[in-house]
Amino acid sequence: MFTTMNNLYKCLLVGALMIGSVSCSGFLDTAPRNQLSPQTTWKTADDAEKFLVGCYDGWEDGGTLLYMDCLSDFGYSFHAHEGFNMIGNGTMTPSAPGASFYNYSIIGRCNHLLDKIKDIPSISDAQRKSIVAQAKAIRAYQYFTLNFLYGGVPIIEFPETAEQAQVPRKSEAEVRTYIAKDLDEAIADLPNEPAARGRIAKGAALAIRMREALYYGDWQIARDKAKAIIDLGVYQLEPDYQKLFTVSGQDSKEIIAAVQYVETTRPLYTSIGSMLNNAVGGWSSMVPTANLVNTYEMKSGLTIDDPSSGYDPTHPFKDRDPRLAMTVCFPGANYIAPLPLGGTKIYNTLDRELSSKPNPDYPTAANNSSKTGLTWNKYTYPADQYSNVWSANACPIIFRYAEVLLSYAEAENELSGPSADVYAKINLVRRRAGMPAVDQSKYGTKETLRELIHRERAVEFAGEGLRRADIVRWKTADGKLLAERVLNGPLERMVGTVNMSGTDPYTRATINPSASATEKLVETRVFRPHNRYLPIPQFVLDRNPKFGANNPGYN
Repeated sequence: MFTTMNNLYKCLLVGALMIGSVSCSGFLDTAPRNQLSPQTTWKTADDAEKFLVGCYDGWEDGGTLLYMDCLSDFGYSFHAHEGFNMIGNGTMTPSAPGASFYNYSIIGRCNHLLDKIKDIPSISDAQRKSIVAQAKAIRAYQYFTLNFLYGGVPIIEFPETAEQAQVPRKSEAEVRTYIAKDLDEAIADLPNEPAARGRIAKGAALAIRMREALYYGDWQIARDKAKAIIDLGVYQLEPDYQKLFTVSGQDSKEIIAAVQYVETTRPLYTSIGSMLNNAVGGWSSMVPTANLVNTYEMKSGLTIDDPSSGYDPTHPFKDRDPRLAMTVCFPGANYIAPLPLGGTKIYNTLDRELSSKPNPDYPTAANNSSKTGLTWNKYTYPADQYSNVWSANACPIIFRYAEVLLSYAEAENELSGPSADVYAKINLVRRRAGMPAVDQSKYGTKETLRELIHRERAVEFAGEGLRRADIVRWKTADGKLLAERVLNGPLERMVGTVNMSGTDPYTRATINPSASATEKLVETRVFRPHNRYLPIPQFVLDRNPKFGANNPGYN
């Protein structure tokens, strides 16, 4: 997968032995460090545990998760060198693919572990099963990511030389079968609860299986795996939605799996600072869009296009779903500056000048100002929770229980239509956020409830990296991918002014809906049907002449 930070582990691929290091919360402490060699490793269970740490490192990248919505209508990345901009606007090519997710390093580590653990004499069957199951779940997650993004990839199952790894790509269906086998075997041998924060347990492996099935429309499997997670009785919704995305919420029972970082030994480099606004030294590297803001319902449960909703386009942040303010920092909102600045400030991206001085957060003021006029609140509010936002102990979430509930609802609705069970699952998520229950008279058919489920999923997980996958799997009434509608055309920002002496953060900003298209334009985006899959990077085809043809539309 794409990596935005230096790896802390050396990977054993093609005979080079990985050196263990430290992971979050102290689990799998590998002392004495840097003492592994081909002669000393693979002799004890502790050696296998040390190597397993390397399989965990990079099984998902926290920075990548935070950037992923930039590949959708909900996010934007201005800095071209980061690689996400060209995928978001549809200009990626094999020779310039942007952020490349094509990486087999974690798969290679898992393969080596699975091959060598058989040679360890002094390890119990229970411990061997546990380590093998975790490695298989990680390998399956890696193949799932590759397969969904690229549409069929080579399956490499054993440690091989570079030449032996030059094999043709398998079909998407063949890779899916392989993933299912790995996950089903892992699920059978994993404990119900993780041994420590950061470890994969049964719920995490089930969640991978659930999400993979959901993405491909295998509704029965998705529903059954979601129900299996629910029936474990291990997870529950965090009462405070915003707390989930703070350091204090990292042990929440809602979190099924998260990327683990420790400030002093293995921090999340740059990403939190990259999300902050220019005025406080941030880079505004990944920012939300007005498209996302417009997706949230009013707090009454009515959509903003409903004539009776009371929506005011000049004050678009007023009386909205509470998750909007907990997810997006919008003009006029209060925010907490990072240390050493600290303190509460008012976010203003609408006025070119403040107190007769240039406004550093005005979209055209600097490269590091948000071009959409918005920034994320998830993981950044309050920014002073981190002693250093450039090497932070944020732990971005991969899977959480709310996804299980909404995946169950989506799959069950597709299988059987609306039911009391489906409404109940959705309402758990909505009520936690302070939203009213689903209006069953309005959303009483499979089609109308599908619309609500899609919207609920969109706003619940905004900024968590799921939106791209959703818009390339969901279809509009005419049978086209949703991405063809929401990723084609101009990406616009809001234009207006902020009353800096106002007391209500929801109405300080006054937006001008009649601003010209030129004033509002951020960029023009293009999404063609073949962009459902990313191009196979040219370097992959150059290194593996047996790979086969690139994806259609990229030849």
